[in-house]
Amino acid sequence: MPVGINIWKSSRIGFSAEFVPFIRDEKGTSKMNNFLFHPGILIAMGHGFTFAGRAAFETSGRYGVTPVLNYVFKKNKTSSYFIAIPFPARFGNNLPGSIGVSFQFGIAF
Repeated sequence: MPVGINIWKSSRIGFSAEFVPFIRDEKGTSKMNNFLFHPGILIAMGHGFTFAGRAAFETSGRYGVTPVLNYVFKKNKTSSYFIAIPFPARFGNNLPGSIGVSFQFGIAF
């Protein structure tokens, strides 16, 4: 369950940090086997869209960047619902580089 904290310096620029534990279930036993620290910058693009440019540091020894496009599709008085499309690129730890894409749905409050 990723957790993120966004602090807006102004209506256009902010700081973001995401913390992501990775849990592996293998042979009937589960454990956290990796942790991702994801600091970055937020840029409001208008009309509910935000760009997040994040660095990525994993306890597995991998590192990289993750550009994210975020869209708030429903905003309430105390919360909002969003979708996000991250494009993670990872390198290091004597493994080939990798680039991916994923989809996230979340609630901000």
